[in-house]
Amino acid sequence: MPRSYLEFERPIAELTSKIEELSGMGEDAGMNIADEVAKLISKRDAMIQDTYANLDRWQMTQMARHPDRPYFLDYMETMFDDFQELHGDRAFGDDGAIVGGTARFREQAVVVIGHQKGRDTKEKIKRNFGMPRPEGYRKALRLFQLAERFEMPVMTFIDTAGAWPGVDAEERGQSEAIARNLMELSSLKVPVLCTVIGEGGSGGALAIGVGDRLFMQQFTTYSVISPEGCAAILWHDRSFAEQAADALKPSAKDLAELGLIDGIIPEPLGGAHSNLDEASTMMGDVLEKALKELLVEPVEKLIEGRYQRLRNIGVFSQTK
Repeated sequence: MPRSYLEFERPIAELTSKIEELSGMGEDAGMNIADEVAKLISKRDAMIQDTYANLDRWQMTQMARHPDRPYFLDYMETMFDDFQELHGDRAFGDDGAIVGGTARFREQAVVVIGHQKGRDTKEKIKRNFGMPRPEGYRKALRLFQLAERFEMPVMTFIDTAGAWPGVDAEERGQSEAIARNLMELSSLKVPVLCTVIGEGGSGGALAIGVGDRLFMQQFTTYSVISPEGCAAILWHDRSFAEQAADALKPSAKDLAELGLIDGIIPEPLGGAHSNLDEASTMMGDVLEKALKELLVEPVEKLIEGRYQRLRNIGVFSQTK
């Protein structure tokens, strides 16, 4: 598939196009222009290195939403075996924005749950653009309880702009469903690993984001609201999204400095979409190490650790 490029990636796209054009011209004309192509490739690689090493927060937000970025089900194919998807919340219906079931992660049986966005229009509608309704969170809750019953670790993958804000979701108890998941996850008697693989948007992300370890991939974001939503509230103008992104500090680097996450998972040069297999290996290695550490911890220590994590979030100073 042809790769999509963001606005700040245009110089890279133009150079890549020139390399492809020159390579094709040399083959067609029987010319040997390997040296020239090699110089251009070296120049492009340096440009890629410099571009992705110096992304601002708005560009990081765009990377988290990149149209080619791997989604949860892409990682299911490369990181997990024997996935058996389970459907429905046993109360209302099945929500395509949250996918979950049992699987094997490097020989360890796990329950795996994640947000799923869509690629084309048909799938985006089916998945509700990755924004779950209450039945999605109640399906996740059912899977959390299943994991606890069979003593299987839980792995969640976060990638949503937020919970669906429609009237239908409110009618079916959106806020209660999210709050119930927060409560249940905080006391779940099995290890819980959470990873942000794209956008982490507000309560829609938190509902599957309370765990023993929280990781973010290098080019992902996690914040209480989207930059556009923040701009609409503070400036009454969504065009101030770039300034809002700076104020929100949503990047993995920002959250690591604030002590809100346990680690940043590196991505291949150019982002996870540039090499899915390499991105999966990088993420899998980090999660495997963390899971092994958690599996040897007593249940009581896991739950106490979660409690302390939540209690220690935030810093304040008291003055007279």
